[in-house]
Amino acid sequence: MTLLHDEGHIPVLMKDVLDTLAPQKGEVIVDGTFGGGGYTRHILNACTDCHVIGIDRDPDAVSRGKKLEAENPNFKMIEGCFGDVENLLDEKVDGFVLDLGVSSFQLDQAERGFSFIKDGPLDMRMSQGGQSAADIVNTFEENDIANILYQYGDERKSRRIASAIVKRRHEKPFETTLDLANVIEGVLGRKKKPKDSHPATRSFQALRIAVNDEMGELDRAMEAAINILKPGGRLVVVTFHSLEDRRAKTFFREKSGDTPRGSRHMPIITEKNQLYYFECPERRARAPSDQEIKQNVRARSAKLRWGVRTEHES
Repeated sequence: MTLLHDEGHIPVLMKDVLDTLAPQKGEVIVDGTFGGGGYTRHILNACTDCHVIGIDRDPDAVSRGKKLEAENPNFKMIEGCFGDVENLLDEKVDGFVLDLGVSSFQLDQAERGFSFIKDGPLDMRMSQGGQSAADIVNTFEENDIANILYQYGDERKSRRIASAIVKRRHEKPFETTLDLANVIEGVLGRKKKPKDSHPATRSFQALRIAVNDEMGELDRAMEAAINILKPGGRLVVVTFHSLEDRRAKTFFREKSGDTPRGSRHMPIITEKNQLYYFECPERRARAPSDQEIKQNVRARSAKLRWGVRTEHES
């Protein structure tokens, strides 16, 4: 079979994803965040006799997926949110992988409004429909904006930024990414060292998460994995910031029974395979090597956590 290439997209932690998913002949793997198709292509190349189902809510990603679907009979593309995966599938599967990062295609296209490096409309909608980032900063109450920036971006100066946003929008509504980024920079100031992140990084992350309900999608997808995976099926989650990683870490610990007992007098349950939904072969998250980070700077904050579905019925 002809090698399937990545069309400019560099998938993160690819070797680790293949190692933990371990696709085998005849298995069905779901790529819940198809994006540029990087994971899907590598899975199909690693196991030419397995089947991959791609899911994405971004119309551009769906178009890329449909092209791949026409080229490879072992691939199927579905338009939808990965949090709705249980409703989108009509069968149980052997693997489910999620890459929670924004794809290179979204970041590199100024018109999508995800980046503060390139000026474009203040959008950030992965589905290209519904409420945009501009809607939030132009219509939400000051306190609500501050809460979004703090909760989803861990921005310590969220209230000062929210106040500056509300003050400025009375003069002129926000329309572009650089317009908002400049207001945030005016509040926080420019970092002294070139390697420091842009002062708007946390705020843009927070708005993107809010616009796309990313935490809700993640929670729904991980819970759905309990029902869609066969016994022995693998759930692999690649995160890019601490908020996502804490969600994934907590989920795997709770669903594998690896949680603090609270008291030394509580009984220790050893038959985890019979009582819990997942077994986690590794407690620590996997991280990219220095070499991978050097080749792809967007991988620097990535972490991978995974678990194997037990036979315990939901």
